Amino acid sequence: MSLDRAKIVHENFLNGVKEHNLPVNSDYDIAAANLSNHEAIRIFESQALSRHLDMIARKLQACGEAFYTIGSSGHEGNAAIAAALRLDDMAFLHYRDAAFLIERSKQLAGSTPLWDMLLSFTACADDPISQGRHKVLGSKELFIPPQTSTIASHLPKAVGTAYSIDLNRNLELATGLLEDSIAMCSFGDASANHSTAVGAINTACWTSYQGASMPILFICEDNDIGISTLTPDGWIRKRYEDHVGLKYFYCDGLNIFDTYKVTREAQDYVRNNRKPAFLHFKCVRLFGHAGPDVQNVYMNKQQIEDTEANDPLLHSASLLIQNNILNQTQIIDLYNGIEEQVARASEQVIKRPKLKTAQEVMASIIPPKCENLQPTTYISSKDRQDHFEREYEAQQKPAHMAKMINWALHDLMLEHSEIVLAGEDIGPKGGVYNVTANLHNKFGGNRVINTLLDEQSILGLAIGMAHNNIVPIPEIQFLAYLHNAEDQLRGEAATLPFFSNGQYTNPMVIRIAGLAYQRGFGGHFHNDNSFNVLRDIPGLIIACPSNGADAVSILREAVRLAREEQRIVVFLEPIALYMTRDLDEEKDGGWSFIYEGTKQISFGEIGQYGQGKGLAIITYGNGYYLSRQAAKELGKEIDLRIIDLRWLNPLPEKVIIEAVEDCENILIVDECRKTGSLSEELITLLKDKPNIERHTAEDSFIPLGRAYASTLPSKESIIAAANDLMEGKS
Repeated sequence: MSLDRAKIVHENFLNGVKEHNLPVNSDYDIAAANLSNHEAIRIFESQALSRHLDMIARKLQACGEAFYTIGSSGHEGNAAIAAALRLDDMAFLHYRDAAFLIERSKQLAGSTPLWDMLLSFTACADDPISQGRHKVLGSKELFIPPQTSTIASHLPKAVGTAYSIDLNRNLELATGLLEDSIAMCSFGDASANHSTAVGAINTACWTSYQGASMPILFICEDNDIGISTLTPDGWIRKRYEDHVGLKYFYCDGLNIFDTYKVTREAQDYVRNNRKPAFLHFKCVRLFGHAGPDVQNVYMNKQQIEDTEANDPLLHSASLLIQNNILNQTQIIDLYNGIEEQVARASEQVIKRPKLKTAQEVMASIIPPKCENLQPTTYISSKDRQDHFEREYEAQQKPAHMAKMINWALHDLMLEHSEIVLAGEDIGPKGGVYNVTANLHNKFGGNRVINTLLDEQSILGLAIGMAHNNIVPIPEIQFLAYLHNAEDQLRGEAATLPFFSNGQYTNPMVIRIAGLAYQRGFGGHFHNDNSFNVLRDIPGLIIACPSNGADAVSILREAVRLAREEQRIVVFLEPIALYMTRDLDEEKDGGWSFIYEGTKQISFGEIGQYGQGKGLAIITYGNGYYLSRQAAKELGKEIDLRIIDLRWLNPLPEKVIIEAVEDCENILIVDECRKTGSLSEELITLLKDKPNIERHTAEDSFIPLGRAYASTLPSKESIIAAANDLMEGKS
């Protein structure tokens, strides 16, 4: 059905032009649009190429040579949007924007959009953007980060990029975008209802409303339907026409003259005012949602034919003829000529090599090292003393983890001018636990950004800033708050180097206050003892300190990994250990440490307490603290050592194996839930060890009140588990 409809639309176009059976356009001449004849023809060529690529993709899929048929047919008017914008206006594209990419490529000499897009459609290894990993619309040279069939998840990072443009100028940093550039983000009318889109648009308006720069153009490509669900008539206009902080523009997406003219007006508004705008682009969708989609299941024949009668290529042909730019024969010849070019190129492209091995596929999960590293600022002892003031002397005395992380953030921001913090309440308040205290006062609102309450927007802001040479350190207030925004890491941040073959990266360090053992606060929303949602994201690094001294050193390494190796690092901070000073007894100071600001713990370097061979306890975070408490009693009878993992993903497997190689018994203490916890991976890793057990939290949420730790490992339960293991009772 879909391929038949494509053939019918194709024949309708040829017959419509030949017989002059074309849509009736208003008296809209080319002069009113301020377009030249050459530009109008060029836009139509981009539309026609996009259309023929859609049709060849379906034919190639039918013979097993193409693998993705969500096309752009009906949306080809966005070629006029591309013509109205600058090459260096970073574009985060809707997956139906092939015509946009084709038209933009004409602003860059030497571009080969036909060949490049066919390589992408057929998953060829020499596809210049993804190297055959997915059909994506993207190009480093065209300022188009790669996007697949995302549903609004690209909007938050587009907002972040828009915000970063003027922020870079304010911070006097090198930037990949010009000072008057804007960010453009397109999406469908169905996606406009997604919470991610609503949140991102709200964030842009909220930011702009307060006077901050937010040069972003949102483009809603409204084709009236999402797969099979109709958009209510007039919904997009009613929803956004009077939106606070958002300038609304409307264009007829079937009319390339109107689209070009209105887009010019909208981009002028955004570029000159540095405020967000919303362009409502009205279009149609042809051929169904994708190749396998059968429209007649949810649309009757008349509805399908009415939609096809509004083919944007018919409208463009009508405009070209009406304005004496091309005649009927010239249009048909141009259209057929492009079809022949596409057919010839497709015959050659299917012969190109494909990815074959896991190693080839996975080669871009880890991004390349940074080639243009921002210089580190040398900070003298006098400069540090002036900066920290009274805190400088306090650093000579033992301190708890929260204070030491705070000092480390101060030092890192002094040394690296491209570091920017962002998060809820991290400004003047200093965060819920005072970890970011005084940073806003010292570095100002441009480098310590107090965000609104929306984790998707916080992470999107960080991803977008990282597109533009900033190294962000966003904060998620509690681990449980991450879950509604985790797709920003899984679907956007971690996949970016993968889908761009390392051309695009978004290095950052994400600080998350998490894990359990808080005594009187929060229940499961503030005591989330499972980070499993992060462990299966390819390329993501998870670090977790157990004490203040390690926190400083690991945070420094995390920032190095982000700056130099362009990695995404989650720095998981155990809330219950923030203010912990003592180990075994009250006021013993056993968990307070002197601040050593320059020490670094290397990626994959574990910690070890003791050299005993009778028992090795492998643990991390609160588990390491509790195991150290348990060691006071266990050590009387058991020759033991305690391993602090520090790096939880990927696990330093070889180092762990070597650390326990000469141990007779191994106990894994994992404060996360039994099911899906790190202990499962460790058991598998050490499966050859004859006497190994794990001691974990129960498969339960964390309660409030006196029972707060009842489902978690404790000093007493660790002692019991160790004794049972040694006595063979496990």
